[in-house]
Amino acid sequence: METIKDYFLCDNCKNKDFIKIYNFSTQFRSVNFSDNLIYDDLIEEIYQCTQCHRTFSKQQIHTRLKKITDERLKSLGVPEK
Repeated sequence: METIKDYFLCDNCKNKDFIKIYNFSTQFRSVNFSDNLIYDDLIEEIYQCTQCHRTFSKQQIHTRLKKITDERLKSLGVPEK
């Protein structure tokens, strides 16, 4: 069987190369039963196009790859599950 490779492409410039960017933060919130604050350390990953610098979340990429997969399967006549 032949291998088919479809890439996630930048919406803006159609580039397929991205770099991973990390954002580090601390999130504070109060709770109903206490005067204390609760906090969490967060690490967010975003992916930036190496050509036009547009950024995408991991969820955006996952959603688009799912759509690409569904379209490819449909074009090959594979029935949906």
